Amino acid sequence: MSRKALSTAMVFILLFGIVSLFSDMPHEGADSIRGAYLSILGASVGAIGFIAGLGELVGYSLRYISGRIADRTRSYWGMTILGYVLDILCVPALALVGENGWVATCVLLVFQRLGKSIKKPAKDTILSFAATQEGVGKSFALQEVLDQIGAFLGPVFLYAILFARTEGTTFERYSFCFAMLLIPGLLTLLFLALTRWKFPNPDEFEPEAKEYVPFQRKRSFWLYITGISCFAFGFLDYALVAMHIARTYVGAAGETLLTTETLPLVYALAMLVDAVAALIFGVLYDKVGMRALMVSTLFSAPFAIFLFGMHGHYALFLGVALWGVGMGAQESILKAVVACMVPKKSRATGYGTFELSFGVFWFLGSWVTGLLYDWSLPAMIAVSVLAQLVAIPFYWMTQKRLETAG
Repeated sequence: MSRKALSTAMVFILLFGIVSLFSDMPHEGADSIRGAYLSILGASVGAIGFIAGLGELVGYSLRYISGRIADRTRSYWGMTILGYVLDILCVPALALVGENGWVATCVLLVFQRLGKSIKKPAKDTILSFAATQEGVGKSFALQEVLDQIGAFLGPVFLYAILFARTEGTTFERYSFCFAMLLIPGLLTLLFLALTRWKFPNPDEFEPEAKEYVPFQRKRSFWLYITGISCFAFGFLDYALVAMHIARTYVGAAGETLLTTETLPLVYALAMLVDAVAALIFGVLYDKVGMRALMVSTLFSAPFAIFLFGMHGHYALFLGVALWGVGMGAQESILKAVVACMVPKKSRATGYGTFELSFGVFWFLGSWVTGLLYDWSLPAMIAVSVLAQLVAIPFYWMTQKRLETAG
């Protein structure tokens, strides 16, 4: 009995997934120690929260502009490649900052997010062309699984480096880690060039729609945007989580499990859960629609209670796992929904609009929760949990509108 050959669209999805795998190793590996690194360099908690939010603001808000440019020029590959180059090279450049260079570090992190803002709408649009042929939930989930394998390997790669390189200060060891992340970065660019060579016209996967209805006229789209904005406001950036773990556990009396060397493994756990959650909820989305997003949000919303409201390894790992569930749903289902709502002709603009709103509210949420961290942990936890739960009614209303329209 012969095996069924993979479709051309699925080959493209998997090959692009390998690009994502290698590209996630540098920036997710960097993210696993970013908060701790900024703290070592002298940044305050408020500054870390602000910069984390600013980076996401730049990384998301400019996506509306880059999405419109991509749709107008149809230069999806050009925007994708330019963004990848900037994104990839800024991470190893962190090795060049001095011991008091937290400002320079912040600038590089913002530029790295700028690279993501250039590439993301075009990249997601390219992927959506093939995804419409294979099931958008499953396709974006597979992309996220490969993406998160890289996100898992990145922190593990840093752990191996820190474990092997015991000499020098923590600053020197972290700097060396950033330099070594150039290796997966170069592999990213190599596989990106290969994918571009094999699939120069991915828009041919999806046929043109018979009728064009601007997504801006769809009430369901704006209900959805409101819901994801609430979710983004409450979903804490991992820089704040990493800083809290470093302050609370690393160096504490009797603490042997969590050290400077093992800190990246906590983030690796989150990325592993992210990959599994993305696959489960992505496949579920193709079957039950927005209900999959409601369930995933209900699961992930309480993560701050365990991470910041309790102390102990069980609470910490459960909180990190729940954070990973939220991230997995964010990176798979949220994109799949846009592919279903926005027509091919203006999809990059649709992704840019979606990510502009997401980024603005993630910035505001990161800033507010960063300030609340020093003032009142219970208040910070309440804001995080409630904001995410408020998103669920908007998801429900979106689903009802889509069912009525269908």
